[in-house]
Amino acid sequence: MRPLAPADPAVIGGHRLLGRLGSGGMGTVYLGRSPAGTLVAVKVIRADHAADPAFRARFRREAQAAGGLSGHWVVPVVAADPEAREPWLATPFIPGPSLSEAVDGYGPLPVRTVRVLGARLAEALAEVHAAGLVHRDVKPGNILLAPDGPRLIDFGIARAAGATTLTAVDAIVGTPGYLPPEQARADGPAPGPAGDVFSLGCVLAYAAVGRGPFGGGHPAGVVFRTVHDEPELTGLPPQLREAVGSCLAKDPAARPTPAELCTLLGGPPQPAGAADAAHWLPPPLPRLIAERSTRALELPAPEPTVLDAPAGAAESRPFLNRRRLLAAGGATVLAGGLPLAWFASGKPGGGKPRSPGGGLPTLTLALQADLSGPGKAVGQAQERGMRVAVARHNARTDTPFRLALRVADDGGTDPARAARTARELAADPSVLAVTGPTWEAALPEAAAACLSADLTLVPVSATGSTTAQSQWRTLCATCPAGDRLAVPVLHYLSRVQPSYRTAVVEDSVAGEAAWQLTRVMEQSPPAQGTVSVHRIPAGGSDFAAAARAVTEARAESVFFAGVSPQRAAALARALADAGFKGPRLTVQDAMEPAFLTAAGAAAEGWLFSTVFSDPSAVPAAAEFVAAHRAAYGEPPARWSVEAYDTVGLLATALAALDGEGRGRSGLSRRIFRTTYQGLAKPLAFDINTHALTGDRTAYLFRAASGSYRYLGPYPDVRTAP
Repeated sequence: MRPLAPADPAVIGGHRLLGRLGSGGMGTVYLGRSPAGTLVAVKVIRADHAADPAFRARFRREAQAAGGLSGHWVVPVVAADPEAREPWLATPFIPGPSLSEAVDGYGPLPVRTVRVLGARLAEALAEVHAAGLVHRDVKPGNILLAPDGPRLIDFGIARAAGATTLTAVDAIVGTPGYLPPEQARADGPAPGPAGDVFSLGCVLAYAAVGRGPFGGGHPAGVVFRTVHDEPELTGLPPQLREAVGSCLAKDPAARPTPAELCTLLGGPPQPAGAADAAHWLPPPLPRLIAERSTRALELPAPEPTVLDAPAGAAESRPFLNRRRLLAAGGATVLAGGLPLAWFASGKPGGGKPRSPGGGLPTLTLALQADLSGPGKAVGQAQERGMRVAVARHNARTDTPFRLALRVADDGGTDPARAARTARELAADPSVLAVTGPTWEAALPEAAAACLSADLTLVPVSATGSTTAQSQWRTLCATCPAGDRLAVPVLHYLSRVQPSYRTAVVEDSVAGEAAWQLTRVMEQSPPAQGTVSVHRIPAGGSDFAAAARAVTEARAESVFFAGVSPQRAAALARALADAGFKGPRLTVQDAMEPAFLTAAGAAAEGWLFSTVFSDPSAVPAAAEFVAAHRAAYGEPPARWSVEAYDTVGLLATALAALDGEGRGRSGLSRRIFRTTYQGLAKPLAFDINTHALTGDRTAYLFRAASGSYRYLGPYPDVRTAP
């Protein structure tokens, strides 16, 4: 929970607001106290959504319907005002964690717990359906764990018609990985009760195994597998296979009703006393719930907000605002008394070098990297960047702590070795955070090891997909996911050199990475034009045919959706031979010396979308570049400045914590509430999804005269080079 902001209301519908529980695209959820003294969650919808008459009518209708729910396992609406300028509704406050928080933080649940979970949620769905409602978004995040059983929340009441968690133009309602196949088509039937049962089957598989039955990755890929593939139930205990498998039938008519599912799970659990009920959850979840309940009950009376401050209180507002800012974790520059802007500028600010030791505590950061395998150049660049940052930090006189760096080489080829390396770092109690790993295949194991140890993991170059980044609570990705590399391409072909007919050459050798990029281009055609896709089979290399197809389609630009520098070069030569003169773009994987060598003159003018910058071309990084040259005799390589920035981000978050609170658990939560202006880019995160925010997180380069020239963050590229 976060403190109220100065502009937040103090009272809504007679409910005194105590703090913020969360916020998102639809509005804000507050913790409040009802006129009767009970704690409630008050959800307030943003006025721009409420301006839609259809939305307001639907909100009114469903609030009334949900207000009639009284089952024990649903969280009903106890008060609402659909006619307010910003409509709101109130539900009883449940202090327990969500199912997603419990599984991500503490691992899969035992069979008995999953059976109780499924049976009681089936009872909840039965009541929802009997009231004429369809939930439409049964997922781990919408299930809260209470001492006596689960609670189902969010009945689609605050969900705009046609809303979707997909970043696509398709009007699909639901969350990829949990929506039923019939709901995954924009022209499919209206959501029905059987769809909720399918979603519940996905939830139970997730609870028992720790992953969804249709995998992760790009949302579109998850939806595709949901519609066309059988669920992946490896690791699901045999006692749950019949119940879960029947829920996941592609045919809605073949799925059990909630009552039938309850029977398959062994029947409804017998009513239990308070002592027995607490044992439905494995440790340490009951303790976590008890701690949260205690904190909620001990909340002090809130301070006045701007809407109910007494007359004449304006004099005290600056102090009140500053105190709220620090309490909310908005550490940017002065948190903990440390002038952390120095990390971005590299300027000592008058500080004198400190003698070794100085009586300050030493906090250890770690780097897991490939330092001896095929990606050792990237690993070495990140190690050097972090060492420069640590040295500059320790040269300060006004820091509350010193930093140390532990470096571990995972070899870059064997995921099993990478997993062992991650577990070794997690087992070292002195390590407070890990930067890395530096290669994609090592990321899942490293993230899992760090999650189990409540250890912050800050990958720099291994990004994963958008969905993958959201799976691990302690993973703080400082660059966008790989599927976001298409965004600078869309910007360039829409704003800089508009292309109304864009050709995508998809290299099947690249697998899902290429498919994801193609999918983004198809969903959001540049300049609102058309996109034609020309696929090169995994075993094929006929780029001349692809070039002919591009010219026959009268394409104005070409985007290579692939990762191989040699195959990108083959396409470059084929396009040059075909006389194609329009913009040619691809992504960072192909931006290697091998592309320039193999493509020759045909490389000239190609554009590359990247999530790494060139510090030598950034004036603000001049002192970092000079320090790197002094230490290593050469300018920093790609990914070096990004690794340098992770030290600044982590130091900022640690400085914002109290001395005794500078541990793993405090850091893994503070990091996502920390804003840091790095040399490469600003680092800030969505407090709910933990995703990196902002549009200055990707860049464009151009091949020119046998080298790569940095053009800058993609929003700054406004004219063709």
